[in-house]
Amino acid sequence: MDVINELAESVMEAAAEHELWSPHDTIIVAVSGGPDSVALLRILHHISLTRTPLMLVCAHVNHGFRAESAAEAELVRNLAAELGLPFELASFDIPALAASSGLGPEGTAREKRYEFLIATARRYGARSVALAHHADDQAETVLMRLLRGSGLTGLAGMRWKRSEKKVELIRPFLRINKTALVGLCLSNGFPFAEDSSNLETKYRRNSVRLEILPILENYNPQIRQSLLQLSEIAEAEDEYMEATAAKCFGEIVRPGHGQYTFERAAFTALPSALQRRLIKLILNYLSADASFLDFAKIETVRRAVLQDYPTGWTLHLGGGLIGNRQYDTIVFSSKPPGRKLSYTYRLSLLDPQLVLPEIGKVMTMTVLERDHFHLLGEEAGIQLAWFDRDQLAMPLTVRSRLPGDTMRVMGLNGSKKVKDIYIDDKIPASERSAIPLVCDGLGNIVWIPGVRRSTHAAVGRQTASVILLSLTELGKDEEA
Repeated sequence: MDVINELAESVMEAAAEHELWSPHDTIIVAVSGGPDSVALLRILHHISLTRTPLMLVCAHVNHGFRAESAAEAELVRNLAAELGLPFELASFDIPALAASSGLGPEGTAREKRYEFLIATARRYGARSVALAHHADDQAETVLMRLLRGSGLTGLAGMRWKRSEKKVELIRPFLRINKTALVGLCLSNGFPFAEDSSNLETKYRRNSVRLEILPILENYNPQIRQSLLQLSEIAEAEDEYMEATAAKCFGEIVRPGHGQYTFERAAFTALPSALQRRLIKLILNYLSADASFLDFAKIETVRRAVLQDYPTGWTLHLGGGLIGNRQYDTIVFSSKPPGRKLSYTYRLSLLDPQLVLPEIGKVMTMTVLERDHFHLLGEEAGIQLAWFDRDQLAMPLTVRSRLPGDTMRVMGLNGSKKVKDIYIDDKIPASERSAIPLVCDGLGNIVWIPGVRRSTHAAVGRQTASVILLSLTELGKDEEA
């Protein structure tokens, strides 16, 4: 079996294992003109003729870096013509674009290259874009990420397949080394271009390939294979951990409007590796770009959740992401807490229904005579309080909480700060501003809906009539 058949067999095995394509798929093949990408196009073309029918499109980007760039574009054009394949070309002045992009020459070139390849895939209705990254590239990537201090996800290196703007980027060569690809081109007389910039160590990847890896080979001649093996192991274990974290998310996390919530007890029962994954998963759901969430930030959040005290904290994680602890509940949100609510309304028998738009509630006042006291039972979703009508100073005021507010609580001699009442009842700090206070005509706080009722105007045996207050959700009729 000749070289091209051997390499095609290896590529077919990887394609089947990682589901890189299906028969009759359209694939955009990125061809720079170097030996790796020329080999990629040749092998995929061979596969499409002898094994699996594929529609291939040859795509080339002229970055405008070097004088020979135009000649390389013609080399790739001629290759596509020889194979009878469609050819797509994009030309950019990367040095000029890099001056204003802020990404540097390499970053700008990558951005424009992928932008063109994905746009080409969409024009052709292609499922994927094939890239010529090989085993040596993978070893270099893993080493670079190891030096940077990456976690398991980073050590998995480049993936065989990943989605970019709903187009799959596939890498069929990740188990084939560069020597084999160059050998294919040389043994078959396939023309290819040599990129002189690959020898410039001012680029980090070139420095790793030309300087660091040769030094490491003095200690382990198989260092490249070891790094490749590490990436395979890390990828499999990373996928398992991601799946486990997603399952855990579904079991203990409660999604809300722009926030995710879980209970400390459920979180602390998880292994530390899964705790980190869960935090990262939640924050990734909340942010389109969570690249700033490094290990230190994830670990800060994790340790804060695990500590018994303090029972209330707020962590600003950057990018508009916020973590809050509210007693035994942990809340992550993508927006900072809203502004402090401030409102005051008058409630009287002449106007017994009051809409509180700030908190989306309705306060209603009803007068009941003794014969109807049996109507004072609780109803689902409705907060109620009743007072002796003759002893309650009118009119009533419904307002937001103020610093230093106190209340005379039933069963307690003297007054207690409203803040302390909230703390004792474990009312989350984020919810306190949405709880209205009802005051009588003398300014005394007589009711905190859902929390406490004061000693004022208590209903007793001598009570002839009652004022019933109810707080309900603002319905659609009231909103209109």
